[in-house]
Amino acid sequence: MITHEYDVVVVGAGTAGCYAAASLAQDGLDVVVVERKDEAEAGHIACGDALKGADAFPDAIPKSRIEASFTNTGVDHGRFEIPDHDTVLDIPVPGELAVIDRHEFGRRIIDGAESAGAEFHYDTVVQDVRQAGDRVIGVRGIRKGDPVTYAADVTVDAAGALSILQDKADLGGTTFDTNVSYSQFCSAYREIVEVPEPVEWDDALVFKPTQRAAGYLWYFPRTSTTINAGLGFQMTEEPMKLVRDLRADLEARPEFAGAEVRDKLGAALPTRRPYDSAVAPGFVAVGDAAGHVNPTTGGGIAGAAYAGTYAAEAIVGARDDPTEAALWEYNERVMDHFGGRYAGLDVYNVLSTAVDVDDLMGLLASLPGEKLAEALYSGSTSMGLALKLKSAIRSFGYWGTILDFYRTKQLAEELIDRYDAYPSGPEGLSAWQADRDAVMDRVYETTGAEPKY
Repeated sequence: MITHEYDVVVVGAGTAGCYAAASLAQDGLDVVVVERKDEAEAGHIACGDALKGADAFPDAIPKSRIEASFTNTGVDHGRFEIPDHDTVLDIPVPGELAVIDRHEFGRRIIDGAESAGAEFHYDTVVQDVRQAGDRVIGVRGIRKGDPVTYAADVTVDAAGALSILQDKADLGGTTFDTNVSYSQFCSAYREIVEVPEPVEWDDALVFKPTQRAAGYLWYFPRTSTTINAGLGFQMTEEPMKLVRDLRADLEARPEFAGAEVRDKLGAALPTRRPYDSAVAPGFVAVGDAAGHVNPTTGGGIAGAAYAGTYAAEAIVGARDDPTEAALWEYNERVMDHFGGRYAGLDVYNVLSTAVDVDDLMGLLASLPGEKLAEALYSGSTSMGLALKLKSAIRSFGYWGTILDFYRTKQLAEELIDRYDAYPSGPEGLSAWQADRDAVMDRVYETTGAEPKY
């Protein structure tokens, strides 16, 4: 068996893995990225292709390197279709927005990490984790058909949702979050579709609910004639026939008459709060592998880029002895930047499992688009008296649902406050979790939803 020795081994060449590798290499560490796909397919990942926050990416891979993958920078709002109520909501999206060619983006971030000094090993399937006591010391796998071992001071799990590394590693004696189940994830499928004529909504991200609250269709225009069309649903639901249901909706839309499918791909992604702790001795999880995704929209590219960068900076600071305590700064930075906000947003996901889909769609159809945008992206929103009165009149018949939303909103804001008090070290995690979980118990009591965690 061949053994390679590195300071850090990164498993997965997605956004989080590439940004981690680039940052580590720039700081002088010897880093390898192991990727199961071959070199031509690396970076080809199932994704909605929508990129929010493109104006504020980490510098580990300069924005100038990835801008050529931005195929549509003219999108500036969401378009929420609610057919049962004959309503289309235009929802403004804060911050810079773009639709990208995800495969091209993937190639460019790989190039960026390589230029920074990271090494890439393709055709490498990781099968096991190497440990000495509770400390992770590398991984084992198969590279181009031959057994291979990677010995490293730190292993970065960037292997995506439901990562095998977390199944193989013994993390029971650490703070690493093991409260993870399939019910906290979404299954998604997307096609890249060429339409014969430009669509009228090439400046919008189009969303459409499925017949169940825990799923939605999307149509994101890479260009006016190249559309990323997809469908996702929560794994708590009865399985949907993703390809069939997407095909039925495409065939019902006149703008897709005569369209040709160019690419098909499916994936799982987290629709849950970020991991309470994503570190263990010698081990750090980033991106989808740590729940770093906006649970209401599924957006995760920018969060993954920052998570990878924060992880790298913590690893550099802990390189002499990468204990949980030494790596803890990574957890703090994630929670401070987006983790608390995502946890607050997850409360609305919990509510959606207990609300009748017709009531939910009726309520959304009656609310102002700008306030929905605040709720989708910040986890909190507020209204003046005049707007409250106007919304109350429009939403007559859904006041019971509104009361549920109001109570849930208050709890979401209270939860975000708890994340502002995230502990400064692993010794404070248990007490913090108990305080946070007391708020979540009230969320379940208020919404009537089954516990998610």
